[in-house]
This record gives sequence, structure tokens and C-alpha cells, in this order.
Amino acid sequence: MKKTIFVLVAIMSVTLLFGENKIHLNSIGFTPDAPKKATITTPCSEFQIRSLDGNVVLTGETTGPLHQDDVDQDVWIADFSHLRQEGEFYVEASNVGKSVQFQISNEVYNVSFYTSMRAMYLWRCGTAVRGEHNGETFSHAICHMNDAYEDYLGRPGQQRDGTGGWHDAGDHGKYVVNAGITVGSLFLAWDHFHNKLKDFSLDLPDTAPGYPDYLKEIKWETDWLLKMAYPDGSGRISHKLTRTNFSGFVMPEDDDGKRFFTEWSSAATADFVAMMAMAARYFAPYDAEYAATCLSAAKRSYNFLLANPEDKRWQQGDFRTGGYASSDGDDRLWAAAEMWETTGDSACLADFEQRMQNYQPPRRRGEAAPSTARKVDEDWDWGNVRNLAVFTYVLSTRDGKNSELLAQLKSDILAVADDIVARAQQDVYGRPLLRYYWGCNGTIARQVINLQVANKISPKAEYVETALDAIAHIFGRNYYNRSYVTGLGFKPPLFPHDRRSGADDIEAPWPGYIIGGGHSAIGWVDEQASYATNEIAINWQAALIYALAGFVSP
Repeated sequence: MKKTIFVLVAIMSVTLLFGENKIHLNSIGFTPDAPKKATITTPCSEFQIRSLDGNVVLTGETTGPLHQDDVDQDVWIADFSHLRQEGEFYVEASNVGKSVQFQISNEVYNVSFYTSMRAMYLWRCGTAVRGEHNGETFSHAICHMNDAYEDYLGRPGQQRDGTGGWHDAGDHGKYVVNAGITVGSLFLAWDHFHNKLKDFSLDLPDTAPGYPDYLKEIKWETDWLLKMAYPDGSGRISHKLTRTNFSGFVMPEDDDGKRFFTEWSSAATADFVAMMAMAARYFAPYDAEYAATCLSAAKRSYNFLLANPEDKRWQQGDFRTGGYASSDGDDRLWAAAEMWETTGDSACLADFEQRMQNYQPPRRRGEAAPSTARKVDEDWDWGNVRNLAVFTYVLSTRDGKNSELLAQLKSDILAVADDIVARAQQDVYGRPLLRYYWGCNGTIARQVINLQVANKISPKAEYVETALDAIAHIFGRNYYNRSYVTGLGFKPPLFPHDRRSGADDIEAPWPGYIIGGGHSAIGWVDEQASYATNEIAINWQAALIYALAGFVSP
């Protein structure tokens, strides 16, 4: 009840300040050279940009009306991209009112990146965590130190160390397959933007001396992943480490249910290979011994996969926690790509290229076969990590690549990026993704990876601008005129499906987390019980971190 009263007061205060706000924009703000647009949902022909002292710094005319069916709205667009002056401003239009204030600065995304990356630290398992945000302290005590039992590995009642890693989502489980796209995306951000990130302080405990803070956080997860290998040395990787069913809404330290290593799956084993191969090359400059350990583990599991080519798909059995079951074709493809990039082994290259030429992506139920033979995906998540493999291969500086395949993949990357640009330009809120589903906000952020990779291959202003439009959509230029990230921006989510946020005695939710989003254009529900629209998860979070990483100022 206390949280509900707080939220009602907060919403009433916002309404008193801004009225029924009809000017939808990125409430975090903009870098000086970025595109700057607002979507206005009431008739409006002219607008002004004012500094906080009321001075007019820019005037302009809107474009519209534009109608969009999925939101059933007529809107007008205010484009103030010419404003490059740094400072704090708001949009005002006659008969409409004022927007929320926003900032223009080269450092405008630094706080959001910091908070979103610190959110990974706050997800740590097997340790106490503590962080402050907006005057509140968020913390939990050391948790899950009994991880985990080996009953499902044929050793009833026996325990082995499975502590560490990140809690996966709104629950306290730990899942290897979802760790795959998460760690892969985070390593990509390091690869693409390490000059921005290497000295970026995240105020983390020194759990990896000598590492940059950004890599230090990823190592917390890879330390746990190494523990997911079967103790028999076979190279098999347990699919997950969870209870048989979800806990109630309790803090991590109060979740005392028995947790288990599960049986292995080939998708989890292949994702483990890819993550360990990446860890080996990115950690090597900071800890050669640990990098060698990662590479040895990757080779062992890769060789196991080569000797066991069947798709060993995860079956839930006694478990009711997250399934993350998928076919392993994309995961094996990614494993081969990362092994080649790390080792230069021509056999790994041949493995990747053969799989790439023959690979057919899985289709969703009822979905028609794709109209093109593109080998790059516009819409992707944990169930299809083919893009991670493709991006590693195409951007690699190693020799020996098949020139015909390389040309096709580059062409497909650019074609998909162009499609993403076109979709965003056609959407009145700059949304680059056509579909709506569980976790679609994470996919919007993840499309920034497509755009940034395309920009590396063939630089184009539209790729960077559309990446910024995606970020703007996440932080308020959307149908709801709200940020989709807890604790950041205007009217952020207040009731995420997150056990910590629901169980602690703090009115605000834990900060920095992107929520999944609605199953239709108007289908988001900011309610704790709405896990299908309002949950948080590491795979979506990593996509947000990547999106922001490209625009931080060191």
C-alpha cells in the first residue's frame, strides 16, 4: 500500500507540473549533433524551443498530420535537429503546452549508461550488493550460497560450487542460453567502443584486480559459467541452475529453496564455447592465465560438440522455471565463429562457413518462409544468435575468409540495416521494429547492433541517426510518453516484474532496468504481475547497454 500511495502522489505531481503532456520526446536528452524530434499528439503548426529561463532559442513548423494505424493517432512532428546549443530546454507549442525538460550535452547518456551497467552489478548472485540512486539505497545480502545440487546429474543430495553469476531476470534463476546473447552483446560493445569504455568508472568492488570496470562485471558472469561444466571433464554444460519452480516475491537472500544443476543441452554447450572464446581474447591483456583457462574450457566443449552433432534440446521435465529451449544450429554457428576469431584455426573457419552456407533460421509458429535468402536477421534475441556469428566473421581482420560468402554477408548486413532505417522513418515515434511481443523493447535496443555494424562496414549518417532514434523511443518518444527504463527519464516504470523491487521496503523500483514492452502498440501494462510486458531480463539489458555504449563520452 505504501508503494501505491507514493506512486499516486508522484503521478499527480507530474500532472500538475506538465498537465496532460502531449509532446512525446526523449526525456534523457540529445547529443549536440544528434537528430532531435518530438511527436505531438494534438493539432499543432508551430513550436518553440525554450531554455529553462524561458528564452526562445529556436522556432519551427511542424510536419503533419500523420496517421498511424497501430496507435490509431494523428500526430505532428517537431524537428529541432538544428539546435546544437548545450543546456537544458523544453518544447512549447500554442494550444498544446510544454514538454518535459531535456538536456543537450555530449555527456547526456553517461548517467544512463552508468546506471544501466550498474544494474548488472545489482543482479549479482552469491554476494551482497549495494547501490544508490536518486537518494535511495538498494541492497541485498549475500544469497544462494548453497548453489547447487547435482540430483539431476545422477548424484542425489550431492552439492558442487555453482555460486556467482547474475540473476537472470525478475526471478533468481541462472540460465546459460540467455547468458549467451547477454555476454555476447556486452563483449561486442567492448569490441566496438572500448576506447570509450576502458576508463569508464562503474564504482564496482574490485573482484577482478587490473581489469577495466566494464570487463570486471562481465568476468563475474564468466566465473560462474565455468562452474556450469560437467565435473567429468566431458565438456557438456548444464542448461541452467534454478529451483524446480519460481520462488515467491522475496529478496534473493530469502530464497532458500533447493537449487539444482540441470542436465546439459547442446545449445547451452555451444553458447558456452562462444562466450569462453570471447572471454579468452578480451581478457587476455589483463589476465593471461584466466584467458587460457577460458580458452581451454571452450576447446573442450567445442570438441565435444564436434563429436556429438545431434541437437540435444532442453526438456523441462520437473522444472517450471525459464525454459530457454531452442534448436542449436545458430549456437553451433556462433561457437565456430568465435573459436576461429580467437584461435585462427582453419578448421573452425571451415566449420563456420559450411554451417553458414547451409543454415536455415528457425521460424515462429505460423510464420511463412522468408521472401529472401538473407543470412542476417532484423528481429532477433536469445533464440537465434546467428547475427553474433555473422558480425564476428565479417568484422574480423583475419585472412582466409570465403570472398563470396563475405560479400553476401556484408550485403545482407547493409540491406537489413536499410530496412531498419526505413521502418523507423515510417513510424511516428521512430520505432524501428515492426512487431510487438514479450521483450520487444530489448529487440529495439538490439537493432542498434545491426546499425552500428552496418556503419562500420559502410558508414552512413542514417544508421547512426536511427540508432539514436531507437534510444529516443526507449526513453520517452513512444506512445506512452514514458521512459521504459526504471529510475531514468520521464515517468519511468514503477512496478517492474522483479522480485527485489516487489519484496524490499523501498518505494521506488531497482534502477536502470529496461522492461520488456507490450504485445501490441498500446499493450504495455506497468504492473508487477504483468511479466509478459513488464519483466526485466539480462538479454534485454545487455542490448540497452550496447545501444548506450556507442554514445557515451569518455
